[in-house]
Amino acid sequence: MNDRYDAGHGGGDQGDQYELVGYDEYGRPVYRPVAPQQAPQQQYDPYAQQQGYGYDPYATGTQQAPPYDPYGTGRQQAAPSYDPYATGGPQGGAPAQQPYDPYGQTAASGQQPRAAEQTAYIPQQAGPAAPGEDTTPPSQPERHYRTEQFAFVEEADGDPEDVIDWLNFTENRTERREEAKRRARSRLIALVVVLALVAVGGVGYLWYAGKLPGLSTSHSTTGKATAAGAQNRDVIVVHLHNTKKGGTSTALLVDNTTTKQGTTVLLPNSLAVTDDDGTSTTLAKSVDEDGSSGTRDALDTVLGTDIEGTWRLDTPYLQNLVDLVGNIEVDTNADVPDPDAKKKGTAPLVHKGSNQTLSGKMAVAYATYRASGEAQNAQLERFGQVMQGVLRKLSSDPTAATTTVQTLAQILDPSLTDKDLGTFLAKLADLAKGGDYKTALLPVQGDGTLSAQAAASVVKDVLGGTAKSPDQGSAVRVHVENASGVKDDTEKARVVLLNGGFTFLGGGTTTPTATSKVVYGSAADKENATEVAKTLGLPTSSVVKGRTASNADVSVTLGQDYKPSSS
Repeated sequence: MNDRYDAGHGGGDQGDQYELVGYDEYGRPVYRPVAPQQAPQQQYDPYAQQQGYGYDPYATGTQQAPPYDPYGTGRQQAAPSYDPYATGGPQGGAPAQQPYDPYGQTAASGQQPRAAEQTAYIPQQAGPAAPGEDTTPPSQPERHYRTEQFAFVEEADGDPEDVIDWLNFTENRTERREEAKRRARSRLIALVVVLALVAVGGVGYLWYAGKLPGLSTSHSTTGKATAAGAQNRDVIVVHLHNTKKGGTSTALLVDNTTTKQGTTVLLPNSLAVTDDDGTSTTLAKSVDEDGSSGTRDALDTVLGTDIEGTWRLDTPYLQNLVDLVGNIEVDTNADVPDPDAKKKGTAPLVHKGSNQTLSGKMAVAYATYRASGEAQNAQLERFGQVMQGVLRKLSSDPTAATTTVQTLAQILDPSLTDKDLGTFLAKLADLAKGGDYKTALLPVQGDGTLSAQAAASVVKDVLGGTAKSPDQGSAVRVHVENASGVKDDTEKARVVLLNGGFTFLGGGTTTPTATSKVVYGSAADKENATEVAKTLGLPTSSVVKGRTASNADVSVTLGQDYKPSSS
């Protein structure tokens, strides 16, 4: 089974002999071949240290016993004394101990034998040399062995799994870095997209709201694209009554909930409206004679609006309102004298200038002031300034605004409660504070009718209505002023003219005069003036050419000679 074993016991074909020299790291015996003996008196001395037969471990020079044949082959060979513990001396002796070195590391460096066929080199420790003995070993090839050459053949150079794990770790770390970079890029792109959407949305909102620089009117322009019927507007009419000097001032307060825009529309007193009985009259006359309900219906007819309520604001209530909100700031355009001053030359109550602080009394004086020679529209515009100043100071909270209205203790129109008025004014106050509030004057022609400009810019865009001024061709408009001294003559003249197919325009009463007069403005109206005189029972000699009322075709002054018909 084992060639080396068979050879060592004489079982080999060549008859080679092997000598046991030690054991390898696995406990297996290691042999070395022994050359055949030519002469019985010679023995193999691998170290060439002995000249005679046998082995003298102490180098005494004495001859040892015949060679030992461990395998009983009968062949003579020099068998050195075997020391299984590598003590370096004969058994039973007590020389210095030498540790067992199965790898031969204590000898001259040599490569660890890896197979049985390799010749083992196990140096033996020599004893002291005899006097005169040459201990120099015979010449032989010098061997140089290094410690790192003693490596186990079976030991792998490296664990491949460790290498794979390291590669996997390196690859996974690289992949993680790349994944982190991809996530960072994705987050950056998402952030840029979000910022872009926010920027576009913000610009779009500012554009829609008309708050972009240079595009302050864009919102009103976009409002035109929306049909008037599609916009929701809350409208109330406010009449300022001057309780000291008389006269009224009228304005519409508009809250466009669709476009988020508030507006005060100032209505001139000369605006032509129609009474319930079809009589054409002015706005000022309608407020005085027809009251709140009649005037509201007349304005709805002329402007095509849907007024929800009437707010009668007498001057004392306006004064209290300004004081309650804590004064107002107005850019005044005139010096206003103190109406209570008893001496001339007294300092004005209100000074002309920008951002003037007005108390309640000052606000009333400014809102009702009309300088000598000024048109009524100048005073109306001052009233609009005061109203917008009040809205800027009024609370935007509906509850607080309602409390302010209730504190005034004014008598409101039955269709408008304190809560309704307070809530409505709070909404306008919020718009006024945010800069989404403006004041507009309704343009009215000399005859009281609405111009095309008014129909386009105010009636349609702001009010969302349709202008319906009294048709000039439907009937001759006759303006009647009573100077007869008899109050009932006005009503009697009205009845007669309406029955005659004319449109009656009341002109109120004036200083009595002796004779009546019928005036026409153009030659085309001379015939109409003659018919008016005949209808009223006046002589044709009373018909003259002159200046008529702005909103009438013919103007009549009833003198003391006017005798109404008894019928």
